[in-house]
Amino acid sequence: MKQALRCQRIFILLLLSVSVFSPLIIVSNRLKNFTPSFAHTEFFGDPSTIKYRSDILRLNAIQQETGEGLKEPALVLYKDGDFNSVDSGNSGNSSDESKVPGNTGDSPSLLERNVPGPDTDHTGGNKEIQHKNVPPPTGRKGYSTQATVRQDPNVQSNIQRATDEKVREMKDQIIRAKTYLNFAPPNSKSHLVKELKLRIKEVERAIGVATKDSDLSRSALQRMRAMETSLSKASRIYADCSAMATKLRAMTYNTEELVRAQHNEVTYLVQLAARTSPKGLHCLSMRLTTDYFALQPEEWQFPNRQKLSDPQLHHYAVFSDNVLACAVVVNSTVSAAIEPKKIVFHIVTDALNLPAITMWFLLNPPGKATIEVKGMDDFEWLFSRYSMALKNQNTRDPRYSSRLNYLRFYLPDIFPELNKIVLLDHDVVVHRDLGGLWSFDMKGKVNGAVETCRVGEPTFRRMGMLIDFSNPTIAKRFNASTCTWAFGLNVFDLLEWRRQDLTNVYHKYLELGDSKQSWRAGSLPLGHLTFYNQTVALNRSWHLLGLGYESGVGRSEIERAAVIHYDGNKKPWLDTGIAKYKSYWNKHVNYEHPYLQQCNLHE
Repeated sequence: MKQALRCQRIFILLLLSVSVFSPLIIVSNRLKNFTPSFAHTEFFGDPSTIKYRSDILRLNAIQQETGEGLKEPALVLYKDGDFNSVDSGNSGNSSDESKVPGNTGDSPSLLERNVPGPDTDHTGGNKEIQHKNVPPPTGRKGYSTQATVRQDPNVQSNIQRATDEKVREMKDQIIRAKTYLNFAPPNSKSHLVKELKLRIKEVERAIGVATKDSDLSRSALQRMRAMETSLSKASRIYADCSAMATKLRAMTYNTEELVRAQHNEVTYLVQLAARTSPKGLHCLSMRLTTDYFALQPEEWQFPNRQKLSDPQLHHYAVFSDNVLACAVVVNSTVSAAIEPKKIVFHIVTDALNLPAITMWFLLNPPGKATIEVKGMDDFEWLFSRYSMALKNQNTRDPRYSSRLNYLRFYLPDIFPELNKIVLLDHDVVVHRDLGGLWSFDMKGKVNGAVETCRVGEPTFRRMGMLIDFSNPTIAKRFNASTCTWAFGLNVFDLLEWRRQDLTNVYHKYLELGDSKQSWRAGSLPLGHLTFYNQTVALNRSWHLLGLGYESGVGRSEIERAAVIHYDGNKKPWLDTGIAKYKSYWNKHVNYEHPYLQQCNLHE
């Protein structure tokens, strides 16, 4: 009986073992002969199952794209070390991953060799990917030229990471991922293409506005590791370093060309904006002009005309075609003055804007100060010699050809009764009383101005930077290293000007200036030639420059200056003006005025 039970148990165990192991044996035999149907697609979910095709088929996408749209720069030869692993302990070994540019320590250096600037788009299409800093190739403190090889913890422990290394590495990952995407055929929807696009979005979102590793969250590091895994998959498909280097050079070259073209376009548009009138200002001028001609001629006159030729008063001249700019100069000067009743403003404009500017000050008189508005038609006799010389220059830029810029050289003729006058540009704001300029010792000179020759400042200029000294006449008479000075706030001794006949000197240099380089800065070079050795330096606190192009001017400097100057293309009345400086200009504009409200002019 016992023998029968034992045999029955052995039989049952035998059946169980057969039922368990036989399916495994059958499945394993079938898998040996099975080749997955997706093994011949371009990208795979699991690179370990890839059955590699020939190099020609594998790099077919590279050849198609470089032939269509990418131009390659001059060939640069790289050493083998540029594409090998940075693991010094295994420098003699090679693997698939060590050949992939995205996983080598020299890959960032390869990308950065052709980086034109910190704002350059390295992908050719995505503006959000930028290199904020271009690290040195070797030896700088706080930076290692070795890459982070995440598969080898021994290498990680030996690398000296900078505080922003992870941020830079994540940005490099994005560049590498987009490079791999460019290898894929157009409109590819393979698994790895979708995965790389997803990883790019995740890493970009994780970086955000972070500039240091401490700004990154824990999830950002997880995204970084996931991206590295995806890049490793792509590297096994496209492990040809030579093709990758060619691709990256072509992408970098095209990106540089795109950035250069866009930079030129931006420069042109900024200059165009500075030379044109915004719609709101045009509307304001039209409304004021309409109301001006609705008045009777006798209503066009300003009061206190007897003060206009009194040499004992403080006379200011402004040459402008901008209504609001003139209003700010007048309002700021009068509000800062200790004795506003001594102030006399002489505004000169062209015939087109004469009615609008006149009407504005008829409606908004400058308190106790006196004002007059003149048109250039009153001075046509001044331009008989100037017009021929200007015509020979063949320039169409209104900044250089506008007659308003050249009227400053005729001040003694425009104001024959005056002995002294202060010239203000229309893009200045006055912070402090300017009465001290009338007691300033001119030391027998004609012009008083702030010098612009402090080395290291954005306003630094010397005569050789503005004037063409290849002209032998100019080279003989002037020193190219002579310090320059600024237009915008100038004190002119008109008596000494007339005695030395500097207007005639100006005409000689105007006729001599047949070199186009002499006209690049408008009338400024002519001023330096005309008043050469005739200028006395004002204290720098009188006149602060740079608010129209330099964003680094400190608030303390602005508060100390008597006059701040928005020289440059970024005027405060334009949308392109530097935002943090606009408040100094806006506080002298009454934006509640009905005319400004109707023309939609606001801060």
